[in-house]
Amino acid sequence: MPTVQEIFKLLNEKAPVAQKMDFDNVGLLVGRSNAPVRRVLAALDITDEVIAEAAEMGAELIVSHHPLFFDLKAVTDGTWEGQKALTLAERRMAAICMHTNLDAALGGVNDALMETLGGTVTGVLEPDTGIGRIGELPGPMDFPAFLAHVKSALDGNGLRYHDAGRPVKRLAVCGGSGGSDLDLAAAAGCDTYVTADVKYHQFLEAKHLGLNLIDADHFCTENVVVPVLVRWLREAFPALEVRLSRVHRQTAQFI
Repeated sequence: MPTVQEIFKLLNEKAPVAQKMDFDNVGLLVGRSNAPVRRVLAALDITDEVIAEAAEMGAELIVSHHPLFFDLKAVTDGTWEGQKALTLAERRMAAICMHTNLDAALGGVNDALMETLGGTVTGVLEPDTGIGRIGELPGPMDFPAFLAHVKSALDGNGLRYHDAGRPVKRLAVCGGSGGSDLDLAAAAGCDTYVTADVKYHQFLEAKHLGLNLIDADHFCTENVVVPVLVRWLREAFPALEVRLSRVHRQTAQFI
């Protein structure tokens, strides 16, 4: 059976840690690198519920997109990040987190998002970081029809959007918080931009730019990569039992 380090080596080849953004904290964040692994749980976040799910299946490793912690200075029960790290260590579970490097990676978050929405990637939205994608739909769609398509494809419970009155054909995407890249999407000739965590003034900017803008939720625009992680691990380590989290769901709700 593979070790934690061997699994991390594979993930680092797919989404090199060297591609992470400066603020980020990625890689093997908890656990012994030489520990053998038989079962892996993959999830967007390492929540208390995900840890319990991993324990129930007997997993020795959780692989996630979002880091377990960024600036943790002490592993105690005084912070919620410390509590989770302690629980993992006490249960002899490791945690590998691949964040902005997985956003930029070929086949990672943004490629998966574009594919899920039915587009074909034609370029990178942020060339300096490799994050975000530009693509084309097979044919134009009316914006209301595209909204329904996005909600269904991402299994979301609601969308926030600005309708610029344009059909959708040339599309920009950025999983997670990408509101600051509106100008890049417009400059690339895109009629529509799908991202998350959009601020009020960014909706106003989209209106000024004449750009369709969809805030499809942080979880929904990034959770598309978790099945990719599962596939990578199953293909590389056929003897591993690798599961997609069944308990982690979109946190934001709408009425």
